[in-house]
Amino acid sequence: MKNFWKTLKKPILALAPMEGVTDSVFRQIVAFCGRPSVFFTEFTSCDGMVSDVGRAHVDQRLQITTLEHPIVAQIYGTNPEMFYKTAQMVVDMGFDGIDINMGCPERNLVRKGSCSGLIQNPKLAGEIIQATKEGANGIPVSVKTRIGFNKIIIEEWVQFLLEQKIAALTLHLRTVKEMSKVPAHWDEIAKAVVIRKELNVDTVILGNGDVKSLREADEKVAKYKIDGVMVGRGIFENIWLFNSQREASSITPQEKLALLIKHVQLYHETWKDKKPFPPMRKFVKAYVNGFAFATDLREELMKTDNAEELIRKVRATLSSQLFVGNAS
Repeated sequence: MKNFWKTLKKPILALAPMEGVTDSVFRQIVAFCGRPSVFFTEFTSCDGMVSDVGRAHVDQRLQITTLEHPIVAQIYGTNPEMFYKTAQMVVDMGFDGIDINMGCPERNLVRKGSCSGLIQNPKLAGEIIQATKEGANGIPVSVKTRIGFNKIIIEEWVQFLLEQKIAALTLHLRTVKEMSKVPAHWDEIAKAVVIRKELNVDTVILGNGDVKSLREADEKVAKYKIDGVMVGRGIFENIWLFNSQREASSITPQEKLALLIKHVQLYHETWKDKKPFPPMRKFVKAYVNGFAFATDLREELMKTDNAEELIRKVRATLSSQLFVGNAS
C-alpha cells in the first residue's frame, strides 16, 4: 500500500490533532479556507474503539469525509493488542495513515502510562509501534511526541523512534513538564535531522510549536532542514492560515462571521444529537476578532444555547450598521 507521506509536496504542512477541536466539521471548514498537506483526527482511545460499548462514544472522532484526505487517525493507549485491533479498524474506515499519540501531557492519561507517558517506557512504545504496523496492513504509521519528559532527551528518544522505521515523526518541541508554558525549543530539532542521516532512514520529520503563519513555517523548514511543520493553536488566530493567497489582514469581519455561520450549520447538521451545542461555542473566538465591537459580540454569542440562536444573532449583526466605519 502506498505511503502517502512520500507523495506530499514539501514543505509539508499539517493541522495538529487537537482534543475537542479538530473534528470532521472543523477539518472541512479549514479545507474550505485553505487546506494543509495533511489532516489529523482528534485523539481516539484504542480501548474505546475495541469495546462495543466504548466505540459508541468515541467512533465519532474517526468520522471523515472525502474532503479531508489525506487524513491520519491519531490513536492512544497502553495495550499493544488494542493498537493492533484499532489499526485494523482504521484501515477499514479508509484512513491514509495512523499516528500514535506519544505527546499529550494530560495528567490522567500520563499517569496510566499512555500518550507522553510512553516517553518513560521505550520498551512498551516499541511494542505498540510494532503492533500498530502489523494491524495497519501497509498504511503508514507515524508518531507525534515531545522532546522529553522532565528534561530534554531528544537524542536518545528520537534515535529510538527512528530505529522503529516509522513513516513520519512529529516533534512538539517542549518537554511534558513544560506543557505549553515556555517557547518551543526549535533549535533541538536539528539534532533529529542529524540522527536521521546517521541512521540512514527516510522518516519524514515535522516540527510543532508556536508557528502561527506560513511565513514562520517556511522559515523553520529552511533553517532546520526539516520536511515540514505542524500547526496547532495558530489556526485559531487565522483559520485561513494554510491559504497562501490570503493574508490575515485581508480577511474582513463579514467573511469571518459568514464562515462562523457555515461552521455552526455544518456542526448542527453533522452531529445533531451526537454532540451537544455548548462545545461549538469555543470556536467563536476564532471568528469574532479583529474588529471594534468583537469583544461585545463574542460575549453575547458565548451565552447562546443552541445553533439557531447563535446564527440568528450573527445574521442580525451582519445586516446591522455596526460594521460601518468599524471594520479593521
